[in-house]
Parts: sequence; structure tokens; C-alpha cells
Amino acid sequence: MKIGIIQQHNTADRDDNRQRLAEGIKNLAQQGAELVVLQELHNSLYFCLEEDVNSFELAEPIPGPSTTFFGQLAKECGVVLVTSLFERRAPGLYHNTAVVLEKDGTIAGKYRKMHIPDDPGYYEKFYFTPGDLGFKPIDTSVGRLGVLVCWDQWYPEAARLMALQGAELLIYPTAIGFDPNDTPDEQQRQRMAWQTVQRGHAVANGLPVVTVNRVGWEEALFWGTSFVAGPQGELLYEAPADKEEQAVVEVDLGRSEQVRRWWPFLRDRRIDEYGELTKRYVD
Repeated sequence: MKIGIIQQHNTADRDDNRQRLAEGIKNLAQQGAELVVLQELHNSLYFCLEEDVNSFELAEPIPGPSTTFFGQLAKECGVVLVTSLFERRAPGLYHNTAVVLEKDGTIAGKYRKMHIPDDPGYYEKFYFTPGDLGFKPIDTSVGRLGVLVCWDQWYPEAARLMALQGAELLIYPTAIGFDPNDTPDEQQRQRMAWQTVQRGHAVANGLPVVTVNRVGWEEALFWGTSFVAGPQGELLYEAPADKEEQAVVEVDLGRSEQVRRWWPFLRDRRIDEYGELTKRYVD
């Protein structure tokens, strides 16, 4: 499968952000992309840097204006498209939601972010209700996609549950960056840990991983470095840390079958002994 990624620097001009994404999607489709993945909350600046009730005005229903806009693009370009939206479900009820659009422009499925961070610069619990759709892969014409979102990428349980339900690919729209107050060494440790844990999900589940991060300064410095890893964690592609990037990466989905024959982790799981994983902590 040829997978297109768009690592973009966003501004306060939402229309401009969407138009640049549209141009990128068309460009990647012309290069043969069958699946295009966008970064987390790609329509706007990353508004979770602070708690501001006015930012709820950015939210929209699903279906809504963005699913119409990107659905038309998916149909025009003949691609499956993974988008990331600020969902207004009801007054006072909002989600961080990934929507997958099929090649005909219809909604193939959606995933509501399950793990919601609340750290300095990532005040997402103020905005988002934790997802209630579970960890369910989304069936598309290009395969069964295990779509998760950003903070979910630190949790092996999320990746495993997607794999156990037949996901052929793990996909993480992302918005993560540096705290400018951290030392350069600490910044790089965090960035490498972020990539390493996701490459570990690829290895543990025998699945490719696609991670698309935003880039540039938005009162925080997003570290880019979008990447694609194969089912042994091997890096197939890595974007720069400091500039926008569009790329088409070819991934052999059939390789997962062979890797799982060599390393049959799913066969050897001791599911009879894992009950305590459902506890917060084992005292």
C-alpha cells in the first residue's frame, strides 16, 4: 500500500490550513497514495495549550462541515483519508475524534480518543470527554485500520486490542512537542522515547505503524518527525523535525503474516494470567 502523510505547520487561519491540506492530499494522490493520514486536530492551532472556553467554538458536529469538505476531497482524489477533528457531540460534550473517509467520500468509521492527557501545555481534559467507542478497527477499501490518537500511542493495551481485532495497520494522528524550558538533552530523550514506544507496538503486534505529527512553533515547539515503521519496528520513513513535509511511503502489508510466523507473540500470550491488567495497580 502507498501511504501519504502530511506534516504541517498550522496558523490561526483555519481556511488556509484546510486549503494547504487539500493541496497536499491532491499532490499525494497524484503520486499514487491510496491512504492519506493527517495530523491531530489539523484544522486549527493546537488550542489545548491553555484552558479557554472560547475555544469550544472550534468544535463541529460529525457529520459536519469538515467531513463534507474532506469527504469531497477523498472522492475527488480516490483515496482513503484519516482526519482528526474537534467533535461537538452535544452542548457541553466534546471529543477528540478521528474520522476515516472512504474513497467515495462516505464516512467509513470514527474513533474517539480514549486516553486524554492533562499536562502543562496539553490541557486536553478541559476540552475532551474520553472516548466511548472502544478500540475498534475501521474497515476500508484499503484494509482494516487501527486508528488511535496521540496520547493513545503510549499505551500498549490500545495497540494490542486493535491487533487482536484484526487491524492491519496502526495509525496515530499526533500533536506533540517540546517544552521550551527543558534542556536540549531532555527534549531529545522525550522525542526518542515517543518514537521508540511506537516502534515497540509495531514489534509486539507484528504490524506497521504510521504516525503523523504537526511541526513548528505554536507557543510550543512541535517536533515533527512523523514516521512509518514496519512490523519489526524498522524505520521505513522519517520526516524532519523542523519543517513541513509531504511523502508517499510504500508499505508491504503482507509482510506482517511472515513476521508473525517467525515471532508468534499472539500464540504464546498467557491470557489465563493477565486478569490483573484490568486493575489500576496491583498492591
